[in-house]
Amino acid sequence: MNILLEHLTGLNILTDQVIAADFLNTAKSGVRNYAMAVTEAGTPEIKAMLTKQLDEAIDMHEQISTYMIERGWYHPWNVNEQLSMDLQNINTALQAPVL
Repeated sequence: MNILLEHLTGLNILTDQVIAADFLNTAKSGVRNYAMAVTEAGTPEIKAMLTKQLDEAIDMHEQISTYMIERGWYHPWNVNEQLSMDLQNINTALQAPVL
């Protein structure tokens, strides 16, 4: 996004956070899909390959979660704090001017 537009809309702070959150949700979806696929595997070879992919997807999810936790963007063990942050992000998005 254009730096000037980011500052005018107030999204300059949220851009990385929004991208990371979207990436985390996508990684979480990937973990679920691989887990389901492992249970549906037709051969031991396919099951082994999917299990390897599942392990890598879990590692990716952990890396993204850690990245977000370290920056204060994700509070998986504090529901109230996470809810507060989610509401703040929603309000910020609602207050952004429509371009």
